[in-house]
Amino acid sequence: MKRPFTTLFMLMSVDGKISTGATDKLDVDKDFPKISGLKEGLSQYYEIEQTTDLWSFNTGRVQAKMGVNEKTLPAKTPVSFVILDNTHLDENGIKYFCAKSKEFVLLTSNKNHPAFNVKEDNLHIFCKENFSLKEALEYLYSLGCDRLTVQSGGTVNSLFLREKLFDAVDIVVAPVLIGGKDTATLIDGKSLMSEEELSLLGVLKLTGCEVLKDSYLRLRYEVVK
Repeated sequence: MKRPFTTLFMLMSVDGKISTGATDKLDVDKDFPKISGLKEGLSQYYEIEQTTDLWSFNTGRVQAKMGVNEKTLPAKTPVSFVILDNTHLDENGIKYFCAKSKEFVLLTSNKNHPAFNVKEDNLHIFCKENFSLKEALEYLYSLGCDRLTVQSGGTVNSLFLREKLFDAVDIVVAPVLIGGKDTATLIDGKSLMSEEELSLLGVLKLTGCEVLKDSYLRLRYEVVK
């Protein structure tokens, strides 16, 4: 299968949380800048984010939570954005990413998605009722995507993991414990239920460990196939 080299890049707490709570009103991007002991070193994460791949994967749910359906159209960037979405983005959200992206790819199984009403030269829609991440990555590769950074939620991250589609993991660890069994983690989704499923585990080989300022860490791993 020809697909992009795929890296999971996220900010998480020491206990693996990628949100500050179990509701959409709580989010690390909104909450960490308010918390002493976290806000001081947070800029390092965003600086590292600027050096990630020029193809970026996220979900419509996350982006809708960040307000893209209401935002004015942004300036163009050199980044190509890939969004997995069925119901969360409206036409303004789609136009937002078309304006921001070098190439914008919507991945969906919704044949009535509002994106079909948008006509932009850089908009590409991959739509299949029986959606497959593997096929979607093959499609991205055909568009010239050879490296992809994934920054989605724990449920979608679990799909990449279970289908063995991660090649590397690049994590910035914030010096905080959040807790809560319903708070999103780096990898959520269905738990392993049998010994036969142990082959689905993401075994990692450490390739880099960097101590950042203000007790932050950066950990990089190769995913062992």
